[in-house]
Amino acid sequence: MALYMIGDVQGCDEALGRLLKKIDFSASRDTLVLLGDLVNRGPDSLAVLRRMMALEGSAMCLLGNHDLHLLAVAHGVRKPHRNDTLEDILQAPDRAKLLDWLRARPLALHIHGWLMVHAGVLPQWDLTQTLSLAREVENTLRSADWGVFMHNLYGNTPDAWQDSLRGHDRLRMVVNALTRLRFCSAQGVMEFETKDSAAAAPEGFMPWFEVPGRRTLGTPIAFGHWSTLKGSADHHGVLPLDTGCVWGGCLTAARLDARGGTELIDVQCSQSQKPGKKKP
Repeated sequence: MALYMIGDVQGCDEALGRLLKKIDFSASRDTLVLLGDLVNRGPDSLAVLRRMMALEGSAMCLLGNHDLHLLAVAHGVRKPHRNDTLEDILQAPDRAKLLDWLRARPLALHIHGWLMVHAGVLPQWDLTQTLSLAREVENTLRSADWGVFMHNLYGNTPDAWQDSLRGHDRLRMVVNALTRLRFCSAQGVMEFETKDSAAAAPEGFMPWFEVPGRRTLGTPIAFGHWSTLKGSADHHGVLPLDTGCVWGGCLTAARLDARGGTELIDVQCSQSQKPGKKKP
């Protein structure tokens, strides 16, 4: 039995199929975790969703910002972006089944000692609080009131965590951290404008995993979302697995061994976003 974690697929189903073949993934033997952003920008998001639904029981998928964007577009909360490639899902005969399955996905998992999120974790949160806050959002998304939540999801405020936050501000803050975070201050104030490499941190900010004294230090964390890290975070106890598949890079899987170590396996993606398109 093996556990594999895979970074952002973003609709690149052909590359996903080749990667699963390369790692000799067996649904009866192995476990697979996709770290969010299953859909969008790549050529075949519909096939990715159908593949992962068929693997349910042996595969788990986190929600990423692009997955939430799909739910928002489908619910009429947001208009499609110019570079979206979601129309095949929105026009699919099984659209309702696909979207219901997607909104039931978790925002964080803790498996074999690893915390798995799409983007990041605020420095004030320890493992227990991170999982608890993720469940608050998950329960809301799975409830009959999920549409009301989607209408209040988007925005960059509040930008700093307080345990006293309630209602939509609290849920929005949790979603922004788990699905959008790259940089924050030492006090945990989030910054969302900068999307470059870790070395490009704006003044007063740093990559979330470099904050001194963050409470998840010591817990290995796997995440996606940040392709410009190029799979390396300089040994801060984290494992970034978005290696830019949709931009012509690789799709990468990390295999966990029995001692908690990781082996990286990747395939080159042949289905990339057209040149000149802006990265997410």
